Amino acid sequence: MGTAALEGAGVSARALLLAWLFPLALVAAEQQSAIIAIGAEGDAEYAETFTRWADDWQKACAAGSVKTITIGADADDGRARLQRALEGEAKRGEPLWLVLLGHGTFDGRVGKFNVRGDDVSTDDLAAWLKPFERTVVIVAGFSTSGAWLKPLAAPGRVIVCATKSGSENNFARFGGYLAGTFASGADLDKDGQTSLLEAWLAAARKTTDFYKEEGRLATEHSLLDDNGDGLGTPADWFHGTRAVKKAQGKAIADGMRASQLVLVPNADERSLSPQQREQRNALEHELAALRERKAEMKEDEYLAALEAALLKLARIYHQTGS
Repeated sequence: MGTAALEGAGVSARALLLAWLFPLALVAAEQQSAIIAIGAEGDAEYAETFTRWADDWQKACAAGSVKTITIGADADDGRARLQRALEGEAKRGEPLWLVLLGHGTFDGRVGKFNVRGDDVSTDDLAAWLKPFERTVVIVAGFSTSGAWLKPLAAPGRVIVCATKSGSENNFARFGGYLAGTFASGADLDKDGQTSLLEAWLAAARKTTDFYKEEGRLATEHSLLDDNGDGLGTPADWFHGTRAVKKAQGKAIADGMRASQLVLVPNADERSLSPQQREQRNALEHELAALRERKAEMKEDEYLAALEAALLKLARIYHQTGS
């Protein structure tokens, strides 16, 4: 059918042509998706390790009906394949999980994820992610990954890295603990699902315990950034799933957005439409901000604001029958 025929067929045909010409500009992801990239193993002993970690992620994604692409360590064009995979993703819609498993390096300016051929740099990934309007979760489960925080932090992004800086360059075990936690679950708040926050806290604790039990100096300290400031928050700031320490100045602790992200949702979560989930998330942010201001407010003012937000939240769940 030519353009003239499409014009005669009406608006729906015209929309079809536009969608064919500009699919990513018009189409939003209706489900979460994940890209799992396994880096170059370096030594043969790591090949099985990284494959096992990827298998755990694939298991969790399958349980949550997450559309998944896996880029294997044997890919000679790993950088190009990752770029193509990101270009093929919808730029709006449900969250995208980008999971990088392997080794990393840092030259004092640019962090790199090691793949066969040309490595993937922080500059590369920053450019590839620029068009995305949907939430992007970056799991940098490799050594030196702390160097990825500032270059990649942005509103709407959640970054979990295995180390606190680019100078922690020994093999990082955190990536394996996080993968295993998602595969087996870590429901700290007993709501029937494992959030990214819960999985990160559990994996960070397991990493710390490993070094203590082995009597070794810890060479990796994971950070989470989900407020876009690129500073990151360590796991020992949390009691349960709530941050109990305060950042300096006007910086705020991370964790709220990560607590709202799950791979395998419970029944209540599945009952929410994307619009309802967005409204719910905004109200939860409002409640968190309200708690932060409680000491500055009069009691009746605080209680009135709290009641208003909770009523809005209740209406959302009432609409779903939850």
